[in-house]
Amino acid sequence: MFNSTIWFLFILAIGFTACQPKETEEINPSFNNEYLVGNRLVGEYTASQISSRLFGMDARLGVAATYPVRVHRIVYKTPNADSTMLEASGALIIPSTGKIRGVVSLQHGTIVNDNDAPSNYQRGSEAYSYGSALASAGYVVVCPDYIGYGASKNVPHPYEHRQTLASASLNMLRASREFLRANNVPFEKLFISGYSEGGFATMSMQKMLEEKFPGEFPLTASTCGAGAYHKSRFMSHVINETTAGQADFNRSYVWVLLTYDRLYKLNRPAGFYFKEPYAAEVQARQSGANVAVSLNTTFTEGFRKGIMDGSDTGFIKAVKDNDVHDWKPQTPTRLYHGDADQYVFYFNSESALAAMQKRGAAQVELVRLPGHNHETGVLEYAKGTFDFFAKFSPAK
Repeated sequence: MFNSTIWFLFILAIGFTACQPKETEEINPSFNNEYLVGNRLVGEYTASQISSRLFGMDARLGVAATYPVRVHRIVYKTPNADSTMLEASGALIIPSTGKIRGVVSLQHGTIVNDNDAPSNYQRGSEAYSYGSALASAGYVVVCPDYIGYGASKNVPHPYEHRQTLASASLNMLRASREFLRANNVPFEKLFISGYSEGGFATMSMQKMLEEKFPGEFPLTASTCGAGAYHKSRFMSHVINETTAGQADFNRSYVWVLLTYDRLYKLNRPAGFYFKEPYAAEVQARQSGANVAVSLNTTFTEGFRKGIMDGSDTGFIKAVKDNDVHDWKPQTPTRLYHGDADQYVFYFNSESALAAMQKRGAAQVELVRLPGHNHETGVLEYAKGTFDFFAKFSPAK
């Protein structure tokens, strides 16, 4: 959950014309790729071009654009929520010179426009700004589009769905490893990071990696910014408490509800969840609904009662299936969150820290960002992430 327009902090306020894609490059035929379907070179950019995109923010970020980079659009195989295989995509950004410091898998925040998908490499994307800055500082950067964007834009995005965000990100990483191997690019350390929906996706992928595929990747460190990790508590808060009542916030909350209704085959009409006139608005416009009141005032009494007394087992189970706060990470992990965040509430990170420490996790810490909301916290997260990763992989 996170509107990608926040990344204006890292993007030039001028237009951008994308390079014309080249023909698909030959992948070394001696490798039998399991995930990688194909790639094309999007473009090559100098360190000066990358630095200019930060609009003077590089000093505050502590990121020094040093190396030229090349950007590839990667197409790969991954399962959708119903386990059917499809082709997804993402951007792979590689320093053209210098010694590789490691690989960063960067999961993006909420986007509503396919132009902002990393593989399209437009100026509205995190890949174009912060991702490219990291690459120019010496990291290989892997930026999954997720399902629903790029090569898979004709299917609905499974918004805030733990399993598919994790698997789409992980399989993009696997496809990138196949490409890097074929092109003799080293893969010795893995760092993972993301903010908002990207924070939730990163936490989901980290949990999947550590619990199901330990040792497959050299996972070194993780940062998760302002993610909705404790979905059950988040749901209870939105249903029962007064929230900001901003239409853009509510669109995300409604999007999550509609996604879970669809993926968990509840298949309920909008009128089951919402009173009029909100039910008609949601039915007509779905996640684009314009609801500018505290969302707790829009729900039907029947829906609220089913949540409060536990009788709505279908919806409660769907939400609980997407909790990622209560497990034991083995990897050094930092959580970043503004304590004035009225969009993705600070208690998500507090709950995660408490649950993880209770399980004995010794390498998890929460960096509280006093007075920062969802938008202003992103710069602190980005700078903190760069500094944190540099401790494990200093510049050469």
